[in-house]
Formats: sequence, C-alpha cells, structure tokens
Amino acid sequence: MPDVFNKRKRSKVMAAIRSSGNKATELKLVEIFRLYGIKGWQRKRRLVGKPDFIFPKERMAIFVDGCFWHGCRFHCRMPKSRLTYWTPKIIRNRRRDAEIGKQLRKLGWRVLRIWEHSLKNPERIAIRLHAMLGNAPQNRLNVAKDVNASTHSAKI
Repeated sequence: MPDVFNKRKRSKVMAAIRSSGNKATELKLVEIFRLYGIKGWQRKRRLVGKPDFIFPKERMAIFVDGCFWHGCRFHCRMPKSRLTYWTPKIIRNRRRDAEIGKQLRKLGWRVLRIWEHSLKNPERIAIRLHAMLGNAPQNRLNVAKDVNASTHSAKI
C-alpha cells in the first residue's frame, strides 16, 4: 500500500511521535527486581536523560539499552539499506548516552546501563544491582565477594 503522505509530510509526522520507553524490556527488568527482592526503584521520574528506573535514595539511574538502537557490538545488525542514515543515527545515540551519563554523574548520580541482551541473564543483573545498591542479597543469590560496589558508572 502506498504512503498517503509525501516524503516531507511523513518525516514531520514521524518526528512528532515520541517514545515512552520499550515496555517489553522495562517489564522484564521489573520482573527481575521482584524476583530478586530489589526494592526502592521508581519509574517515569523527571531526571536528565529520562532513565528507565531510578533508585532515589541511592541516587542511581538505570537505563535499559536496546541492542540495535544503542549499537551493541555483539547484536546490532545494521540494515543493508540507508546506511547513510542509520550509521550516524546509532553513533549519535551512543554519544548522547555518554553525555547523559556524564551529566548525571556531575549531579551526583551513579549510572547503570543494561543491554537488552543481558536481560536473558537475570541473576547477573541482580548480583550487580545488589552490589551497587549495597543491599544484602537474597537467599537465591550466590554473590561473589569480589564484586565492586563502588562503581560510579557501569554497563552490563
């Protein structure tokens, strides 16, 4: 079916659409929080970069980054068409992520970025979160003593 808008109008319509987050990945992380007894998180709070979750008491911001949109070196498969559009787009996203992290750290926040593919290993995420939050791990976790809880910025 042909597009009902011309190219310029379609671009304007698409630019007006604002994402409200990737619900599937965010809900998967909520499931991990609940499964491993991670408490104190909030969603949809106004903060630089619009983190997916924050832990206000611990001043930690969490972002769940999609492998394609944020350029995961293992899973980002660039489209074969329109490379002149997609390559700079992914590069801009990565630069914006770094800048947001820097701004949040200047404001005294710790930043954790979790790759979408890491959600398949919930125990690893839970171990890192418990360590960074300074929480005692739940019985289901066998937390290694060498996990560094003083990390100010991390990526899983």
